[in-house]
Amino acid sequence: MARIADQEIERIKSEISLLRLVESQGYQPERQGKDYVVSCPFHEEKTPSLIISPKSNLFNCFGCGAAGSVIDWVMKTRGVSFRFACELLQKDLGLITETGTRTVKQNTTIKLDMPLNADADHQMALAQVMEYYHQTLKQSPEALAYLENRGLGDRELIEHFKLGFANRTLGYRLPEKAYKAGKEIRGKLQAVGLLRASGHEHFNGSLVVPIFNRDGDLVEIYGRKIRDDLRKGTPKHLYLPGPHAGVWNSEGLEGQREVILCEALIDAMTFWVNGYRNVTASYGTSGFTDDHLQCFKHCGVERVLIAYDRDEAGNKAAEQLAKRLSEAGIDGFRIELPKGMDVNEYALQVTPPEKSLGLAIRKAVWLGNGKAPERQLEIESQTGQPVTLEAESLTTENEDSINPALAAQSTAPQASALPALTPAPPAEAVPESPQNDIAAEVTEQEITLSFGNPKVNPRRYRIRGLEKNKSYEVLKVNLLASCDDGLHVDTFDLYNAKHRQQFIKLAALELAQEENTIKKDLGKVLLKLEQLQEQQLDGDKAEAEQPNRLSDQEQQQALELLRDPDLLQRILSDFERCGVVGEETNKLVGYLAAGSRKLTRPLAVMIQSTSAAGKSSLMEAVLNLVPEEERVQYSAMTGQSLFYMGETNLKHKILAIAEEEGASQASYALKLLQSEGQITIASTGKDDSSGNLVTREYKVEGPVMLFLTTTAIDIDEELLNRCVVLTVNESRAQTQLIHAAQRQRRTLAGLTASLEKEHLVKLHRNVQRLLKPLAVINPYADQLTFLDDKTRTRRDHEKYLTLIDSIALLHQYQREVKTVNSNGKTIEYLEVQLSDIEIANRLAHEILGRTLDELPPQTRKLLKLIQQMVTKACKQQSLEQKDYRFSRRDIREFTGWSDNQLKVHCLRLTELEYLLIHRGGRGQSISYELLYDNIDERGAAHLMGLIDSETLQNPRYDQQKLGAEKPKLAPSCPQVGAKLDSQKTPQPIADKALRRSGPKNSKSTSCPEKKYS
Repeated sequence: MARIADQEIERIKSEISLLRLVESQGYQPERQGKDYVVSCPFHEEKTPSLIISPKSNLFNCFGCGAAGSVIDWVMKTRGVSFRFACELLQKDLGLITETGTRTVKQNTTIKLDMPLNADADHQMALAQVMEYYHQTLKQSPEALAYLENRGLGDRELIEHFKLGFANRTLGYRLPEKAYKAGKEIRGKLQAVGLLRASGHEHFNGSLVVPIFNRDGDLVEIYGRKIRDDLRKGTPKHLYLPGPHAGVWNSEGLEGQREVILCEALIDAMTFWVNGYRNVTASYGTSGFTDDHLQCFKHCGVERVLIAYDRDEAGNKAAEQLAKRLSEAGIDGFRIELPKGMDVNEYALQVTPPEKSLGLAIRKAVWLGNGKAPERQLEIESQTGQPVTLEAESLTTENEDSINPALAAQSTAPQASALPALTPAPPAEAVPESPQNDIAAEVTEQEITLSFGNPKVNPRRYRIRGLEKNKSYEVLKVNLLASCDDGLHVDTFDLYNAKHRQQFIKLAALELAQEENTIKKDLGKVLLKLEQLQEQQLDGDKAEAEQPNRLSDQEQQQALELLRDPDLLQRILSDFERCGVVGEETNKLVGYLAAGSRKLTRPLAVMIQSTSAAGKSSLMEAVLNLVPEEERVQYSAMTGQSLFYMGETNLKHKILAIAEEEGASQASYALKLLQSEGQITIASTGKDDSSGNLVTREYKVEGPVMLFLTTTAIDIDEELLNRCVVLTVNESRAQTQLIHAAQRQRRTLAGLTASLEKEHLVKLHRNVQRLLKPLAVINPYADQLTFLDDKTRTRRDHEKYLTLIDSIALLHQYQREVKTVNSNGKTIEYLEVQLSDIEIANRLAHEILGRTLDELPPQTRKLLKLIQQMVTKACKQQSLEQKDYRFSRRDIREFTGWSDNQLKVHCLRLTELEYLLIHRGGRGQSISYELLYDNIDERGAAHLMGLIDSETLQNPRYDQQKLGAEKPKLAPSCPQVGAKLDSQKTPQPIADKALRRSGPKNSKSTSCPEKKYS
C-alpha cells in the first residue's frame, strides 16, 4: 500500500478548516476572543475546556490534554487509523474518488447510493452490501485486473455470481457513528459480520463471492485478498464469522450425476469459465460440510471428482473425503494435477486450458477399494449442451482430444458421433499433446529436451540436478535454455510460480523468443521432469524396500544359526569372539530385547553403571549385531524432536540414546512412546498455499525398542518402571577379564579375531533381517504367576511376559508357524514352549529381581561388601556387630571403591537405615555402625513368585490349584513357591553361562542343568 506523501498531509492540515469540521459533526463552538471553545468530546466535563484556534488550525483540551490537528480530530472522534483519517479528509478535498482513483481536485466525483437502508433486516443488509460490492468491482481497475490475471475476467462469471470487491469505501457511504442512524446501521453490519468491532470492513481489500442456500438466502461470503504485499500473518482467505453454510453454484449441480469438487472457489470458478459448469467448492481441505452432502443427495449425484490441490494436505483430505462419500453411497474420484499445483495455477500454465482440464477430468482416479466402477463422464460444455464420455473409450490414442468420439468420426456415421466440448478445429490445427514434440536425451548427469523443428533453430533445455529431488513436493533443478547463439541459465524450483515467471521473462529476452513460447516449453519441461522424477523415486523406493538383499549363501548361513538347538549359547559364544567378555546375562538380555522390536510391545533396556565401567561398550556390542537400517542412534534429543520423525521412521526399530541425561528433555515423549506405542502432537505451521498459520498433526508410530545408558544412581521412576535395568559387572574379576581381552587384541591372535568379528557381525545382522514380526501366543499364560505386593509389578509382570515372547520369537525358525483367520484376515503366530519359560525364569531372577529391590544394584553390592568387611573384622576382634565401628576410609581400603562413589552410596544406606552414623560433627570423622544382618545368600537377585516350568508340565496342576490337599505355605511366601516335598532331591544350579544365586532346595529357583535353546 502506497505511503501518503508529506506534502499531501501538510495540505490536509492547512486547507481543511478544523472549526468547520467540528461544526459539521453537530458541535456548537462558542467564540472566545480570537479562538473558539467547545465541550471536549473525549471526557466528561461541565465547563467547556477544549480550545480551537482558527489561526493555527489546531485544538487543545486543558481538561484531558487531547490536542492536535484536523487529522488527530478525525482519528479520535471516529476511532480510525492515521491513514484512514487522511483518506477521509482527502475525499473532502476532492483528491480521491469513491473508488480510490486519484484525480485532480474537482467539484463532481463518482457518487454511489447509500448501500444500506436503515430499516433493512439481516438478510436484506447482506444483499444490499453485496450489491454495493458488486458495483464497486465493476468500477475497480485493480480488482478487474486481478480477475484477468487469474483467468477469471469473464463478464458472465462476474454477473452470474455477483462477484464484488471490498475497497474500504463502504464506511464512507454510511452515516457517522456519532449519529443514531449511523450507530444503528453500523451495529447491524457488525451483527452480520461485515464490519468488525473496530469499525473496519471485514473483507477489506478482498474479492468477495456471495454463497446462497437452496432457498435463495445469502448464508456465506468468501473473501480473497487481491494483493500479495500484505503484512506477515494477514489471512488471505476470509469468511463470515460462524460455521460455514450453503453451497456455491448449487443450481449448476441440479440433475448432474457427476460433479467436480474443488478446494477453493477460485479453482471452482476456473472450471466454470472453461465450460465445466457442474462444479462447486468446499471451504478448504477440511471444509466439506453437511450442506454439501445434502446438496449432492438432493441433486442425485453419483460421482464426485475431487480436485483438491496436489500437495500433502490436499491428498490426505481427498482420501478422507472419499471415505465419507462412500459411506453416503457416492463414488469418489481424484483429479490428479501436477504435483504442488492447484487448478487455477494449472489452467494458467497450459493452452488451451479447457482441453487440459478435460484431460485431467477423464483421467480421474477412483479412490475406493477393489475394482473401479463403470464410469461415464457427464460434462456441460460452454454452450450448455451435456456431453457424455464413455470411460472405456478413453485410450492413449485419443487423449489429445477432449472428446474421444472425435477420433472415430472418420469411420462412424456422423449421426452417432457425440458433440464436442468445444468446436472441433481443422485437423491440422488440433493442438499437439503436451509432450509429442519433445526430443529427449537422458544421461546420468543431465537431461536434454529439444522443441520445435530440429533442423531449423530448435530450442534446447538442459537440466541438471534432478536426482537430488527426493520428494514429490520439490523440483529444484539447474535449467539452461539455448537457441541459436542465445542462452539463459538459472537454478530454481519449477514448482514455484514466481521463479518460473522470472525465468520465462529473462529466457525470452536472451533467446529472442516470445514469452508465450517459452512458457509453453517450460510447461512441457515440467511435465517431462515429473515423469522422470516419478520413475527415479519409484526406483529409489524399490531399492529402499530391499536395501540389503541377502545372497543365497548368506541366507543359508543365517538360517543355520537360527535353527541351531544351542542358539542362545551360540549367541553368547559369538559375543565373546567379538571381544565382549563376561556379562553373560546382560549380553543375552540385550540381544533378546533387540529382537523384541519385532513384537507389538517391545522391551526397553537401560544399562546402569558408574563412569568408564563399560555400559556404552555393552550397548554398542548389542547394537553392532543389529542391521543399520533397523536402528536409530543419537547422543541427545530435544523435547520436540521425537514428534517430527515421521509416522513409520521408528516402526519396529531400535531407538538408542547414548546417555539418559541427553534425552531428559524428551523423557515424556519416550515414556509415552514406550507405553502407548505411538505419540501425536498438534503444532502450528504455515500453509503451503496461503502462507497462513494452520494447526497440523504430527504422529510417530511404534512399536519401538528403547535402548539407554545412564550413570545416575537415581533413575526417573516413570522411566525405571518401563525399562529393564541391566547393571554392569564392576567386580575385580570382570576388570581382569577386560584387561586380558585388551591385551589379546594386540597379539596376532587378536588380529585374526578382528577379521572373524567382521564375519560374525555380518552374520548376526543377517539373522536379525530374517526375523519376522510374528504374533506370539503363550498357551501357559493363565498358569503363570508373579509378585503382586507392589503396584509397580504390574509393569514388571508385562516385562516378564514380553521376555518370554522375545525368546519364542528368536526361535521362530525352530517352531511351527501357525495361522488363524479373524474377520477375513489371516494372522501368523508362534506358540511359547516350556523351555522359553524356563529360560525367562532364570533371566528374570537376575534382571527383574534387582529392579524390584529398594536399593540400586551398586548400592546393594556395596552393602554386601560392607557386611563382608564387618563380619571379618568382628571375627578377628571377637566383637559383636553392634559394637564394631568403621569409617569410610575402612570401606575404601576394603573395597577399593573411590571416595566419590562411597559418599553417594553411604548416604543412601544411611537414609534407608542400613548404616547408622555415631559421630560426624564438625572436626570429627564419620563413624558408622552396620544395622543390616541379613545372611540370605540370594540377596536381591532372586525374584520370588515365579512358577517352575516343571509344575506347568504337571497334569494335576489345575486340580492342585483348585483344591490342593498338600499343606499351604506360610502367608509370607509367594502364591506358588517351593513345594513341601521331602522326596525331591535338590536340583543343580543353572547353566554356568547365566549363573545365579538361590536356595538349593527351592524348585522355584532351580532347574535341571541344560543349555539355552
